[in-house]
Amino acid sequence: MGPDATVHVIDDDDAARDSLLFLLETEGITATGHPSADEFLAHVDSAAVRGCIVTDVRMPGMTGIELLQALRERGATVPVVVITGHGDIALAVEAMKAGAHDFLEKPYRDDALINAVRTALVETRRGQDGGGGRSTAEQASACLRFTGLSPREREVLDGLVAGSSNKTIARQLGISPRTVEVYRANLMTKTQATSLSHLVRLALAAGVVSAEPPA
Repeated sequence: MGPDATVHVIDDDDAARDSLLFLLETEGITATGHPSADEFLAHVDSAAVRGCIVTDVRMPGMTGIELLQALRERGATVPVVVITGHGDIALAVEAMKAGAHDFLEKPYRDDALINAVRTALVETRRGQDGGGGRSTAEQASACLRFTGLSPREREVLDGLVAGSSNKTIARQLGISPRTVEVYRANLMTKTQATSLSHLVRLALAAGVVSAEPPA
């Protein structure tokens, strides 16, 4: 990626931040830490970042969602990986709609975090090479993945993208949580999504759900 490709880790938890920095550095990835989103924006030219950002979503002061909104307002295109606590699916989906590259739930696997960061760094390189943005072919490919969904699978998809839990979706649709799990598995298989964040990205790209971020 080059010497200027740096991962900016933003987390108010010193131990969590240091642990993540150590993990990245053991993988040969240049990384630096920031105790808050406000501190990051105050000391780093976000529009000039040539790497990616990994940020916790729940922090004192500016939250991860607010950071995404601030980056968008500044015209920054740096990919952002958002870390959420268990059960924060609604926040994670909100982050995706606000422009996050990916999200991971705590406790996350080290290899999942490293993979998300490496993918984000590749996206940065594509943007530098003039290959940024989603092509019409990519949008068409995303649309094809959703053409075979049944009406009930679409309803479950809508619930997932709304950030609802399996239990909430089950209650809304009058079915059991186990049945929701079956439909959710079918969704992953039919769309070839590898994770919930991937499914959300595909749904946004295909236009089957609204990409408008919250007001």
